Order: sequence, then structure tokens, then C-alpha cells
Amino acid sequence: MVTDTSRGTHAAAATASEMQTLAVVSGAHLVSHLHIMVIPVLMPLLKDRLNVGYFELGLALTVFNVVSGVTQAPMGFLVDRIGARKVLLAGLALGGLAFISLGLFSFYAWLIVTALLAGLANCVYHPADYAILGDSVSESRIARAFSVHTFAGFAGSAVAPPLLLGLAAVGGLGWALAGAGLFAWAVAAFVFLTPATPGARQAPAAAAAARTDASSVLTPTVLALTGFFALLALANSGMSSFSVAALISAHGVSLEMANAGLTAYLVCAAAGVLAGGQLADQTRRHGDIAAAGFGLAALVALGIALLSWPALVLVVAMGLVGFLTGIIQPSRDMLVRRAAPAGSTGRVFGIVSTGFNIGGIIGPPLFGWLLDRGAPRAVFGVAVAFMVATALFAWVEGRRRGAARHPFPTHPHVDGTLSRR
Repeated sequence: MVTDTSRGTHAAAATASEMQTLAVVSGAHLVSHLHIMVIPVLMPLLKDRLNVGYFELGLALTVFNVVSGVTQAPMGFLVDRIGARKVLLAGLALGGLAFISLGLFSFYAWLIVTALLAGLANCVYHPADYAILGDSVSESRIARAFSVHTFAGFAGSAVAPPLLLGLAAVGGLGWALAGAGLFAWAVAAFVFLTPATPGARQAPAAAAAARTDASSVLTPTVLALTGFFALLALANSGMSSFSVAALISAHGVSLEMANAGLTAYLVCAAAGVLAGGQLADQTRRHGDIAAAGFGLAALVALGIALLSWPALVLVVAMGLVGFLTGIIQPSRDMLVRRAAPAGSTGRVFGIVSTGFNIGGIIGPPLFGWLLDRGAPRAVFGVAVAFMVATALFAWVEGRRRGAARHPFPTHPHVDGTLSRR
């Protein structure tokens, strides 16, 4: 009886520490997405304050994406070498400093500096967050942890417009920018004050892996997954960033209904992420889940591209596409986790996450060009093509994994709050 009680208490304590760790990384991921939205949300106010055009403001977003893309992979190596917690704190502090300083020094040259600093801060989150989760959460719950982490990113994007515009309405543009920075510092304080478990360091095998060179992780699978992430970003770019304009032009719906479609897409995607975490923890067939989700999403999006549906049906269809693309995201993360050698989670997620930046650089001009050419239905059609390519990749990866029957790589489980690594 004593042994059983002790075992149950230990399990409960481990779950509590996992929840605390999950709160830390989810808070950081929320900040990441909030900061990504700062310039887009405040763009009209920045245009007036800085007396520049949208091209100049778009250049700041390009700087952000290029810097984040170039530095994300090296940051993954740094995470594995010196520890995810230190890197995460530095990223939060730097991101906060960037936007607070822009609130104080509102001129265009400093906007470019802010974009550079914010892009450098942004490169921290995926490598650090996934490394912490991989070391701190039980294998049986890791996909659900990934799903909550991803959901927090969606939440950061969702709260950005009301939070930033509300601050701007009360105190002006400077307060909105400073508020975004102070929020990051508040989360950094939470991370700093959350105790790391003594002795929760890398196992010897993992520490040795962290000292290996780039060739040890630049495997064909990791490079292919980078392309997979780029395809994901390209498909999502068309649906999330250009669907409002495309729905209005292609289907003649009102601005309100087009925005309702986008809202349905984003909200249902967030719900799909949480459902996908439950599903991904029940199976190792993550490639099949990703293939099925994107294959079905492509069919629905193809209907939006080709058929003339009533406005309400379009809103429902957009929500369904969002749910289906959301449900595959924990499985996406599990594919990357399975490709990471022990002790290399940070660098592998850093490498593959550059695919997001590649998609973020290519997608907007491509879909914008289609709209400028008077082809709004092609926005959905091209997004469908990227979804099909993504589904095919996931299906092939699932078949390859099934044939190899490789077990999950060994990741030392940390029974503690936050790994010092």
C-alpha cells in the first residue's frame, strides 16, 4: 500500500511540474505571436507617425522575416549548447526591449532596427520551447503539450488587435508599442522566477550529441522537413493573409462576411490544434494524420476556389479548412521530434522552422501578385496546390517511417519544472 501511494504521489508531482513548464513555454510562444502582429496591427498608425508609405513598412516586415530565418538554425545550436532556458530569457528580454525602444524613438530608421532586433528575438522561441518541452514532458503526453504550445501562439495572434489597438486608443501609439514590450518582460520575469530543478541537466549521451557538428543533424529527413514547413507556411499564407480580399473579389461577399470567414478559419484552427494533440498522443502514424488532414482541407479549399457557394457556406467551409489544418500541427511537431537525435531537439527545430520564414518571404508577394492580376480564385487554387504537396510529403514520410519501424529517439525525461540543460 505504501508503495502504491508513493507511486501515485510521484506521478501527480510529475504532472504538476509538467503543467508549470507548459505554462512557461506557452507564455513565451504567446509573446512570439503577439510580437509578430505588432507592426501589421499598428501599420496605419505607424504610417502616419513615421510619415512613410506601406512599401517602407513592408520592408520592415521583410527585415523581420529575413533576420529570423537566417538566425533560427544557429539559435537551435546555441540552445543545445548552453541551454534553452537562458536563450529563452534572452529572447524575451530582447523582444521587449525592441518594442519599448520603438515606443520611445518613433522614427523610420529605428523601426528597421526594431524589426531587426525583434526578428533576432523571434528566432529563439521555437528551438528553445520545443527543447524544453522535449526534455520536461512525458512521452505519453508530449503531443498534447505541443498542441497547447501551438494553441498559445494562436491566442497571441488573436489578442494582438484588441490589446494593441486598445492601448493605442487610451495612450497613443507609444503606449501600444511599449505595452507589447512590457508584456514580454513580464513573461520573462515569470520564466526567471520559475525554479529549474537541480540536476535536470542533459544526460551524458545528449550532452555529447550537443557537441557534434552540423552534419549530424542536417540529414535528408531534416532538410525535407524544412521544405515541409515551407509548404505549410505557403498554404497557410494564402488562407490566412489573403482570404478576405479573395473572398470579396471571387464570391462578391461583404467585408463583414469575408472577415467572418477568416475568423472562423483562425478559431477553428486553434480548436483543431487541441484536438490534434489528443489524437497524436494515441498513435505513431503522424505522417498519415498530417496527410489526411491536409488532403481533406485541400478538397474543401478546392470547393471554395471552383464553386459558387452562399456566404454562410463559405464561412463554414473556411472554418472546416482551419480545423483540418489545425488538427495536423501536433503530428507535424511529432514528425520533427522523431527526426531529432538525442540532445539535438533545439537545433533540429531551429533548422526546420526556417521553413516558416521561407514561406513567409515567398507567399505574400505570390498571393498579392495573383490578386493584382485579377485572379482571386487562384489564391485558393494555389493554396490547394501547396496543401496537396504537403499532404503527399506527409504520406510519403509516413510510409517511410512505417517501413523502417524506427522507435522514437530516446529523450531523457526531466521530472522537474524547467530544464536548465
